[in-house]
Amino acid sequence: MWRSLHRQSTRWLLLLALGELLCLGVALNMATWLRFGSINALGHLPERSLMFAGMIMLGLAAMGQYQLHMRTTWFGLLARQAIGFLLGALGLAVAFYVVPQTFVGRGVLGIALVLGFLAVTAFRAAFIRLVEVEAFKRRILVLGAGVRASQVHSRLRRQSDRRGFVVVGFVARDGEPVEVPADRLLSLDSPLDAWAEAQHIDEIIVGVDDRRGNLLMEELLQCRQLGIAVTDLTTFFERESGRVQLSLTHPSWLVYSGGFDSTPMRKLTKRGFDLAAAVLVLALTWPLMLLTALAIRIESGAGQPVLYRQERVGVRGKTFQLIKFRSMRTDAERDGIARWAAKHDNRVTRVGRFIRKVRLDELPQLWNVLKGEMSFIGPRPERPQFVANLTKKIDYYSLRHTLKPGLAGWAQLRYPYGASEEDAAEKLKYDLYYVKNHNLVFDLLILIQTLEVVVFGRGAR
Repeated sequence: MWRSLHRQSTRWLLLLALGELLCLGVALNMATWLRFGSINALGHLPERSLMFAGMIMLGLAAMGQYQLHMRTTWFGLLARQAIGFLLGALGLAVAFYVVPQTFVGRGVLGIALVLGFLAVTAFRAAFIRLVEVEAFKRRILVLGAGVRASQVHSRLRRQSDRRGFVVVGFVARDGEPVEVPADRLLSLDSPLDAWAEAQHIDEIIVGVDDRRGNLLMEELLQCRQLGIAVTDLTTFFERESGRVQLSLTHPSWLVYSGGFDSTPMRKLTKRGFDLAAAVLVLALTWPLMLLTALAIRIESGAGQPVLYRQERVGVRGKTFQLIKFRSMRTDAERDGIARWAAKHDNRVTRVGRFIRKVRLDELPQLWNVLKGEMSFIGPRPERPQFVANLTKKIDYYSLRHTLKPGLAGWAQLRYPYGASEEDAAEKLKYDLYYVKNHNLVFDLLILIQTLEVVVFGRGAR
């Protein structure tokens, strides 16, 4: 009975989205009643409510409110929620102009926005408390207590890292050094399958250091028959953290694990998405691009280049000329040595500092996307000098080049601007996660949430 209550994190997000859809729909109905004294004053109210709720939720999604691994304070959540509502309201204004029949009136809309904001805030507060209730969390048992298994305890120690599951304990195996605290160790008084069923275990994470003779394969197979999930430690980290844990990864796992979709249909949908997104963004931002070009020309003077071309590494190691608005002095690398951009880099111009902050310098790369040299979503392209060095020092670095580089990406959402070899290694974990798991829905979510990066200026340098 209890196992039926446990769900994966994505199912919790689905429940959150459905709850907020209902809250926002009710908010528009309440606003109609308060404004006119009857919910029948507006025709087609269910359809209007769905549009209102959907547009606001798109705004919330754009601010990262439906990310699986959001880490921020309550003030940060409310600030993002407020901006999400503002974006949703702007989207509704456009929708009212395009489809006049959906117009609900400024009074109704204003009241609905206030009621919706309060309802969503209250629902989220109650929802977070519900997710933290022990009875609704997945109960996880870790098989192993050595170096590999200890990373579950050391790397997922924060409450936000363990939202949706609880680690019951660790089972040490013979000949394995114990690296987890003694109070987290369990001693089984019955076969693994019987013990796991009696303790309502939902999932067993296999994290032994040496699998030879230590896996209890027969008992794990019995656990599978009982409906208990059995998951490799690397897969568990990938799922819960949204990145590939390189210290746990080995070639066989990459070969046999799922993902790496490169079928003709996926290539076709990705190219279609790239073209549609590039054309849409170009149509929306061309006035900003003209103003940016004008600002660079005024600051630098006539004869100075507005655009900057730089060689980058693309799919399968092929190089191409990436185009950006010039944000540094023309003599930034007069000695010919490639350098990482540093914080408060004195090579950056005044206009360049602003356009980097709001990501306007990246917009000319839409031409690279239209040409097919880049995708809209993918790992960021690096310079050949950096790639040659990083490939030697970081395992699996070349795997990020199995896809076209992107204008936006999963690593940019999850990790700050990378300006060192250490940063490159951390960002690779997110790039590999995207390379393994990319699909059309994932691309769409990244595109929506990239707006948060632009609004808050995260990662710009």
